[in-house]
Amino acid sequence: ACGGCLRTLRGHRDFVRSAAFSPDGALVLTASNDSTSRLWHSESGDCLREWTPHGSAVRMASFSPDGSRLLTVGDLDRAAI
Repeated sequence: ACGGCLRTLRGHRDFVRSAAFSPDGALVLTASNDSTSRLWHSESGDCLREWTPHGSAVRMASFSPDGSRLLTVGDLDRAAI
């Protein structure tokens, strides 16, 4: 199906500001105003891990090009790897 919603990732308690697929498409990384980043299985929609890297809203999250590392950026001018 083209253009339809394949999966809804539920769990964040505030706006999701960023979402990124891993290089292989197996995972999705999200960043939210609820101060958390979450790692999801893209096929099942299961949340595999949740963490609070900044203690404030997480503005952006991404994978390294090879998928071995994660980067998050928070409201307080800090980046976490």
